[in-house]
Amino acid sequence: MTTTPRTGRPPYDPVDISSRAFWNGSPEEREKSFAVLRSERPVSWHPPVEEALFKEPDDPGLWAVTDIAHIREVSQHPEIFSSSLGVMFETIPPDLAEMAHSFLGMDPPKHTRIRKLVSLAFTPKQVARIQEQIRLNAKAIVDNMLEQTGEFDFMPTVAAPLPMRTVFDMMGVPEQVRNDVARRAEMSTGWNDPEIMQLEGRSLLEVMAEAGAQQHQVALEMVAARRAEPTDDLMTALLKAEADGERLTDTDIGAFFVLLAVAGTDTTKQTAGHAMKALLNFPDQRRWLMEDFDGRIGTAVEEFVRWASPVMTFRRTAMQDTVLGGREIKAGDKVVMFYISGNRDTSVFEDPHRFDLSRSPNPHVGFGGGGAHFCLGNQLAKAQLRALFSELLHRAPTLELGEPEYLTGNFVNGIKHLPARIR
Repeated sequence: MTTTPRTGRPPYDPVDISSRAFWNGSPEEREKSFAVLRSERPVSWHPPVEEALFKEPDDPGLWAVTDIAHIREVSQHPEIFSSSLGVMFETIPPDLAEMAHSFLGMDPPKHTRIRKLVSLAFTPKQVARIQEQIRLNAKAIVDNMLEQTGEFDFMPTVAAPLPMRTVFDMMGVPEQVRNDVARRAEMSTGWNDPEIMQLEGRSLLEVMAEAGAQQHQVALEMVAARRAEPTDDLMTALLKAEADGERLTDTDIGAFFVLLAVAGTDTTKQTAGHAMKALLNFPDQRRWLMEDFDGRIGTAVEEFVRWASPVMTFRRTAMQDTVLGGREIKAGDKVVMFYISGNRDTSVFEDPHRFDLSRSPNPHVGFGGGGAHFCLGNQLAKAQLRALFSELLHRAPTLELGEPEYLTGNFVNGIKHLPARIR
């Protein structure tokens, strides 16, 4: 790692959060570093990401924001901390970002316009319309799990199918392309993991660009089909959505499809994996939940999300010189929010390393730090988690899990494999 900053910058912080070795470590090992930063230097200056996907010339480094107060401050001031110059901890080539990030990579007023149009078709009414289908899908997934003999992998067998089916059912994704869309979505969060990428001699950027283009092509073919023959799915609703005389373009819809295929599936999948493991590690919490499942699952789901922190990082760029946490931020500086650290903030959460399903209030940042980019699909995610855990906890009391194998990367707090068996 580089230890000397470029001219005119503060010294780099001695705590490493930029190296591949740091992100290859376990969540428990990383938390030791975050705990030091939260308590002593919640806004700290670090070297650029080591072995980054896309190397920027003369990249001076980044500011790490590790406590909840400053995460919220950054989140709620898009006029100072912009999303338009990239939202990933690692810099993504602009053409890939435009293809995949939709309104996630925009600032007001453009962000406001696109989000308003999308949200017209992503309302509580839309979620309510598919509640029964979510319940039936959850039941079918647990039916399949209970038929497993011997050891199986909890992640593809149980955690992944429900959000994938939910999003694909909502959008009306044709059955024959669903597996390919899901595989390419997985690549969007696992680019640092050789097992996920399987480059076979090609460059990482080439593989990611091809996957993004293929996702867009699926979306555009669906747009054409719905324009010719509308249905009652979300893709048709997006085509019809209108606010203040404006509609989404086909490119807008394509980018949103790529975003939803990732954000709407992998985050809920990871939360399910982490939460099920925690329920087995903390049997007292499972017993507490089962004493009044219907009355307590709402509070429990909030703790599932805090505990899992499925999205670990998001970045902003300072649009002007400013001060954050007593540190002088220069215009153009990268400012990275570490949600996984904020959700262990001892100034906000009592005993944050305890899985506590009765925790209330629970002001976690698992859905973002508030402001314009607060997760649009949070109610959908909660509905799925309620349905899945109702089935799991009532019907599979003898489920056992082994130790997780974690995804390599600095974006999603991913469990790649989680061995399981029915005792």
